[in-house]
Amino acid sequence: MAELTSDIKNKRVLITGGGSGLGLCMARAFAGFGAHVIITDLTEDKLKEAADSMEGQVSYIVNDITNLELLPGLVEGIESEYGPIDVLVNNCGINMKKPMLDVTDEEFQKILQVNLNGAFALTREVARFMTRRKSGSIIMITSMASIYGIPGVSAYTASKSAILGLTRSMAVDLSPEGVRVNAIAPGFIDTPMSRRAFDADTERRDKVISRTPMRKLGVPQDIANAALFLASDASEFITGVNLPVDGGNSIGF
Repeated sequence: MAELTSDIKNKRVLITGGGSGLGLCMARAFAGFGAHVIITDLTEDKLKEAADSMEGQVSYIVNDITNLELLPGLVEGIESEYGPIDVLVNNCGINMKKPMLDVTDEEFQKILQVNLNGAFALTREVARFMTRRKSGSIIMITSMASIYGIPGVSAYTASKSAILGLTRSMAVDLSPEGVRVNAIAPGFIDTPMSRRAFDADTERRDKVISRTPMRKLGVPQDIANAALFLASDASEFITGVNLPVDGGNSIGF
């Protein structure tokens, strides 16, 4: 991995939702390879704790991705204060498990506002600068829900399926300008949140493992490794892909 990602050093990497979970793991990985990482999230306490837990050059900015009108200023401020954004990781997202018939319009729109509208608006603003430089890597985060049907997550599925289509469309639009756009589809990853969910529903955990050819859950570092690859020059001829990091779950039976 070190040889493949040697060009990551000194790149500026913007990661939304970088204060915890997969976003924090990706931020830690990029910082470990010498990138200047800028993480955003909703609360300063979470961001400061995350930044303090990492070695390397890490900055943080409190930001609400749903305030679309503030995103142009956010990007301009980062470009002005820290330098050109080389990599954008659209990691910020929320989920809601609820029977489809019980989902309200307000709940549906809230999921779309965070997962889709915010991601698109931020990507558009970052891409304005990247296309001028004819260089950049944009990484979207999709989901197994964008690949096959998962019960009880209709709003989340709609948002992540849209992100998958958007990834392909933006890749067609931006790749001629030197900006690659790819997505990562995390499989079932062993995190404190998933562990609690599986402890409460062991039948679901057994089902997940049984249809995963590698017969295990992934770990957050698996997602970070994929992000490092897609951000690096090692993937310079790859654009518009949705990379499942899932131990084969999406092709299992």
